[in-house]
Amino acid sequence: MRFILLVIVTGVMFVSCNNNTKTSTAEKREAKGGVKYGGVFRYNEVEYLKTLYPQGVTEVTGHRITNQIYEGLVAFNQKDLTIEPMLAKSWDVDSTATVYTFHLRTGVVFHDDPCFADGKGRVMTANDFVYCFNLLCTPDGKNQGYTFYRDVIKGANELYTAREKKQHDADEVNDLGVKALNDSTLQFTLVKPAANFLNLLGLPFAAVFPHEAVEKYKGDILYHTVGTGPFVLKALKADEAVVMARNEKYWGHDEFGNQLPYLDGIKISFIKEDKTEMLELAKGNLEMKYRLPFSMIDQILDEQKNLKGEYKKFQLQVVPEYATQFYGFLIPDKIFKDKNVRLAFNYALDRAKIADYTAKGEGVPAAYGFAPLGMPGYDNTQVKGYTFDVKKAKEYLAKAGYPNGKGFPKITLEINSGGGRNQDVAEAIKTMLTDNLNIEIELTQVIWAQHINNIETGKVGFWRFGWVADYPDPNNFFNLFYGKNVPATMEESAYTNPTRYKNAEYDALYEKSLVTTDAAERNKIYAQLDQKIVDDAPVLLIYYSMNRRLLQPYVKNYPNNGMEYRAFREVWLDK
Repeated sequence: MRFILLVIVTGVMFVSCNNNTKTSTAEKREAKGGVKYGGVFRYNEVEYLKTLYPQGVTEVTGHRITNQIYEGLVAFNQKDLTIEPMLAKSWDVDSTATVYTFHLRTGVVFHDDPCFADGKGRVMTANDFVYCFNLLCTPDGKNQGYTFYRDVIKGANELYTAREKKQHDADEVNDLGVKALNDSTLQFTLVKPAANFLNLLGLPFAAVFPHEAVEKYKGDILYHTVGTGPFVLKALKADEAVVMARNEKYWGHDEFGNQLPYLDGIKISFIKEDKTEMLELAKGNLEMKYRLPFSMIDQILDEQKNLKGEYKKFQLQVVPEYATQFYGFLIPDKIFKDKNVRLAFNYALDRAKIADYTAKGEGVPAAYGFAPLGMPGYDNTQVKGYTFDVKKAKEYLAKAGYPNGKGFPKITLEINSGGGRNQDVAEAIKTMLTDNLNIEIELTQVIWAQHINNIETGKVGFWRFGWVADYPDPNNFFNLFYGKNVPATMEESAYTNPTRYKNAEYDALYEKSLVTTDAAERNKIYAQLDQKIVDDAPVLLIYYSMNRRLLQPYVKNYPNNGMEYRAFREVWLDK
């Protein structure tokens, strides 16, 4: 069994950029307000770690780790996901809603690292944010966040395009709307009012890091982390172990004046087998198990969905997740470019059966639109979704030229390897589509890194995916179908629109939603966008995720929210 949990073992690569930070070895000690310092929070991830570079993070594992190491101007409150100050202590917005002025905290220092001349972290200033947003507007394979800001920040499009065309005077002639008024004041100028601008600043892409780190580590910056966050990276071996230690110089304090974080550190393993992970939780070697294994739910929960037997000792957290599980269609594919085929697949799927029996209640049937249930201020039940209707499914397949499946070519459904729920769901969907449409589907599994690369570069026509909200607004889901996010060639990565769906009417509505500041009006537009997705069927909708996690009884103040947004700076252990 490949198992790295309790100690940093030989073979784990120590990351040189943070080795100068002293790890706290203090025993548990009381603090004001009844909290306790000390201890290491141990948990497991099952998906591949692609990068810890903030501007390149696209997968959930990277998000969860970078949230502990890097910070931006604002953050999401771990309980209700509202925007709260982080490195900006306050901000002002002008009467046009296009100029934002942020007042930064003073005395915040970057993590100690060899990229600095003396190895000691220097003070962060507004110019560091200017540098990072400038870097975000650079065509680079490491940069995945530009599309979120290109139509928002003044001059971003022009700067990116000039650099893409390799214009030598690009930096001189362009006027990016990110300016340092002084060391502690930062100003953004927007193209036009943007309802979600503060949400966008809460993403990892908007985190700050020093130019010294980029200059020293260059292409190796993917794993060399230098942030301002509550934890520093101490050791890393991708897909095996991540070890973080308390930042002894962290600026943050709680309401009682205690310096944050409370924990001495965080250790992450990458156990792939659910049963093995559950065993380690039972043995006390993990503090948390995220998502209950489908195969064990009946052992863990009674008919009322309460813990039973030996599992009663754990804390059970339940929350509807802002996440939609779906299979994507590559729209340019010779089979799936026909909307009738995509609609046939959607009507042939019994979502209730999958959610209730295959997923064991870990999901709610995606019976409405693409945006999940419970998104703040948005009611997706107004969207007319798909029903399970085999007759209608066959009619659409016949319209595509395949009556009763005749002549339909054998297709491949690609999922990421690792077994568990993804495989169970895939097997159920394969059976339904085969039986109800009289077609042949081959199921194939590849490792997560290869799966993501195949999706983003259009190497697979039908594939398993899911989207967890980066910020609590439906816009984050509708952005996945915005035509301007489709690259010019298939060779270029299509991270934010992997189906490569294009529709002029959809794009016009989406652009309108970006500048509509009235919440009620914006949500009306969201409903139109959602209905358009259902009508055009660029994806096969499956279910909206329901999160259930187990925590050790001594874990306190663990974040519980629909985004699975994890901020460990105020988590503590009562043992």
